[in-house]
Amino acid sequence: MAASEFLAAVLDGHERLDDVLENAFAEGGRHAQLDRRDRAFARLLVSTVLRRLGQIDRAVDALLDRPLPERLTRVRNALRLGAAQLLFLETPPHAAVDRTVGLVGRNSPFKGLVNAVLRRLSRERDQLHREQDLGHLNTPPWLWASWCTAFGESQSQAIANIHAMEPPLDLSVKSDADEWARRLNAEILPTGSLRRTGGGPIEDLPGYSDGNWWVQDAAAAVPARILLSSLQGNPAEVRILDACAAPGGKTAQLAAAGAAVDALDVSAARLRTLRTNLQRLNLKARVVESDLRAWTPDHPYEAILVDAPCTATGTVRRHPDILHSRQPADVTRLARLQGQLLQAAAGMLAPGGVLIYCICSLQPEEGTEQIERVLSSRRDLKRWPIEGADVAGLEQSILPAGDVLTLPCHLAEAGGIDGFFVARLTRTA
Repeated sequence: MAASEFLAAVLDGHERLDDVLENAFAEGGRHAQLDRRDRAFARLLVSTVLRRLGQIDRAVDALLDRPLPERLTRVRNALRLGAAQLLFLETPPHAAVDRTVGLVGRNSPFKGLVNAVLRRLSRERDQLHREQDLGHLNTPPWLWASWCTAFGESQSQAIANIHAMEPPLDLSVKSDADEWARRLNAEILPTGSLRRTGGGPIEDLPGYSDGNWWVQDAAAAVPARILLSSLQGNPAEVRILDACAAPGGKTAQLAAAGAAVDALDVSAARLRTLRTNLQRLNLKARVVESDLRAWTPDHPYEAILVDAPCTATGTVRRHPDILHSRQPADVTRLARLQGQLLQAAAGMLAPGGVLIYCICSLQPEEGTEQIERVLSSRRDLKRWPIEGADVAGLEQSILPAGDVLTLPCHLAEAGGIDGFFVARLTRTA
């Protein structure tokens, strides 16, 4: 089963799930022959294991007479895949058990163990569910402690509940949101994004090939909207720097509003994706490959957007491998980089200009603490508090100091939202 390879690549090889899947399904890849249905199921199955790994391991371990030796990773991963089908994907028990036994091999000395554990699991799953706390079990202890300190245990539990769910598909449209909501069978969120819960390949949906919309989480669309609402006058009269621009969702928002955008990123590969996206959308931007910290623009900017590299702990619902790849040291390392990028961007900002800093992380060291550090080190910057009109539908995300922090449990009744921190700064004369 391809899913077994994908799971091992993430948990044992420490690879990104998106990269694993892209390489496997690409032309010439190991699993390029899989049809769309099998690809979708493999993605869903591995994502479910990664989201629910703590729950799955706890349930399996409760049914083992003795712990599995660490060297038996293939058997352990097979049990995880089988358990995910039985506990969370409503796969018929006979199909899940038979598929998993086949995965370990009909001649394997462990096939009897796998068969017995999964058959018992199918009988006792309701009781095992009742005894589980998914927040504690599925979230690494260091991350859970961080969230409880920042948000309290009740809100951390609500975040974990959303992280355990498959996310809906959010779209940003160039125009005519009402019409595209109808054609795509989507709802318009209070933020203005479209949300679609139906399945099917994205490329087959109406309007994709014509470039009428692009995929972008509702929270990810907030920073560019705040920037545009901060401009005085017509966006078409402003040249905007989108630093750390790839893969281009925010660049597309700014360009679709008529602004002249300089899209800068250090990654050549990610900029190729940005160019491809802009071409499909029939939007234009000046693309610059450079490290923001080493780049010298030929003029100051009236508006800058810095979507800085981060731990991305606010995007677990879409990228569950983050739960198993991030460590506390990553927070420290990336906070240092973010500070350098923020300082570099501030030096490129014209007096009176607006600087939007954002990250898709829930960690205070990368968000609120980052802004306090830059404000204490630069007397020429001040916070421009974000107001309710800037984040319609997400007023609850405004922090007391005037920054914004969307939590995954915001808009929970509609399926949640990514975690995003956004601050608006301005440079004094």
